Amino acid sequence: MAKTPTAHSDPAPDISVVVPVFDEEGAAPDLAREIARAFAGRRYEMIFVDDHSRDGTVAALKALEPELPALRVLKHRKNSGQSRAIRSGILAARGAVIVTLDGDGQNDPADGPQLVDALLAGPPELALVGGERVKRQDSQAKKLASKFGNGVRKRLLHDTANDTGCGLKAFRREAFLRLPYFDHIHRYIPALMLREGYKVDFRPVNHRHRQTGQSKYTNLGRLWASLSDLMGVMWLQSRARNPGGADEV
Repeated sequence: MAKTPTAHSDPAPDISVVVPVFDEEGAAPDLAREIARAFAGRRYEMIFVDDHSRDGTVAALKALEPELPALRVLKHRKNSGQSRAIRSGILAARGAVIVTLDGDGQNDPADGPQLVDALLAGPPELALVGGERVKRQDSQAKKLASKFGNGVRKRLLHDTANDTGCGLKAFRREAFLRLPYFDHIHRYIPALMLREGYKVDFRPVNHRHRQTGQSKYTNLGRLWASLSDLMGVMWLQSRARNPGGADEV
């Protein structure tokens, strides 16, 4: 039977970097080293969650553990999708602040600390600082589809996000755990944070060419999933009743 995440005796980190990966044997090791460089000097851990890859992703990451003591590797017992991998990592995380980024190497880990700093410098009700990709290194078709999808989602959900598909985000773990979970939630975290009464903000971040592997999504597949997701999140928004907090009396 596969091992479940275990408790650690060392002091808890302040930041947990969560990276979902699926068939990313080529990208994951270099990405882990980049994360280590980006967060050097901070109390952090990085959690790579393997979504039941068919290649050597897990072996490649496990080989890095002596080199990268902050690295933890989780493996799903069956393929369950990116959102579930992110959630598995957050549930196992020990840091109060979560940083997520995609496992394909297109997000630049060097941008992670600035998002964390912006989050911690904000008011207590600021729960998320998301990245907005500049100079996207994707095909023209993918960029056009993303621009259209972001425009429709922003208009319908009023989530203030220009690029909710950017995997690089920093947010408070406690706030995320208050959100209703569903598949593809990672694209709707800003809207759901606002629904809970939190504030969100965004910062420009770098975007890079994919060096290895291939995208796990198609424009048609993403569009098909987003239609039902949008209706579901709109329903959740319509059913929200926010008391503005609760005071013990």
